[in-house]
Amino acid sequence: MRPPSAKVDRLRHLALAQWAAAERRDLPWRQTRDPWLVLVSEVMLQQTQVDRVRPHFVAFAQRWPTPESCAQASLAEVLSAWQGLGYPRRARNLWRAAGMITEQHGGGVPDGLDDLLALPGVGPYTARAVQAFAFGADVGVVDTNVGRILARWTGRRLTPAEAQRIADDSVPAGEGWSWNQVMMDLGARVCTRRDPQCDACPVCAWCAWTGSDAPDPAERSAGTSTRQPRFEGSDRQARGRLLAALSSAHLERDQAAAAMGLEHDLQRTERLVADLIAEGLITSRIDHLRLG
Repeated sequence: MRPPSAKVDRLRHLALAQWAAAERRDLPWRQTRDPWLVLVSEVMLQQTQVDRVRPHFVAFAQRWPTPESCAQASLAEVLSAWQGLGYPRRARNLWRAAGMITEQHGGGVPDGLDDLLALPGVGPYTARAVQAFAFGADVGVVDTNVGRILARWTGRRLTPAEAQRIADDSVPAGEGWSWNQVMMDLGARVCTRRDPQCDACPVCAWCAWTGSDAPDPAERSAGTSTRQPRFEGSDRQARGRLLAALSSAHLERDQAAAAMGLEHDLQRTERLVADLIAEGLITSRIDHLRLG
């Protein structure tokens, strides 16, 4: 597909801006440009639905409004506050990032890509999200929704480098914050993975896939999500149960199997406990387990 002309770009930008004026989601993290709180929201939103993140973000922002305040908390406190969001490694990484920001950057979240990527748990997507949403940089933020849109717009699967280049080139000058927000909203509400609402899309006229009988180019394209493994009965579920139990009390090590729902699988219990200890998410002292 040829790059869109300047005229097409202007028309597409105008159509999306008009759509966003009526359809933009009201999300609590969009009320701030504070780099720390933007980082917190982006880490929370990794592989977690927006509705689950809302209350946790508000509570976290009130409790630890700065990197210093988070760094001064114990890992156990942060892990306990994270309950319900899943993927506790993210909480550990955010806590470690708070310490690095405090110690190496004077308490201010850096705005450079390399410095952001050096923070624990921060990858290319999160780094660019902080640049765009906290610092207003004109960079493309390619999440699952944006990756899907870009593949459909171009009518083909994209490599990560192609998706990032197209996303960067699409950002109107000086509109890094608003453009990326509307792209995410479009993917979440209209250009969805299943049953995309092409008739309601404000930019369907410039989409190569609209009305096509071709397979969806977004499948397995850069930035788009893959189907998650089954949660029920998974190691993730068992680990989460133990961490939830430890958020309210210490446990004896021989109580771990019951907390995980693995009373009849002691070998798996020991493996998961050992993994959690190795990851620094729990500690074991004299046969007692505790968070952090």
